[in-house]
Amino acid sequence: MKFNVEGMTCSHCERAITRAIAALGGTARVDVAAGTVEVDGVADEARVRAAIEDEGYRVAGSDAAAEKAGSCCGGCQS
Repeated sequence: MKFNVEGMTCSHCERAITRAIAALGGTARVDVAAGTVEVDGVADEARVRAAIEDEGYRVAGSDAAAEKAGSCCGGCQS
């Protein structure tokens, strides 16, 4: 599965999403510059979206994430 994810800006963002997907039993390839996350090993798209959104990012096309979305993860100094 591939997702367009808004709000990722740094390596901390990449780690947060990678760990969230790993907790579901999957693997994630995060491209911060492109704003994409590719997930393998998890069949339930809703669980993946929820895991990404729980980390504070917005998955494009997900209305539920709009209210929770902020900017970045807070892990960088920008």
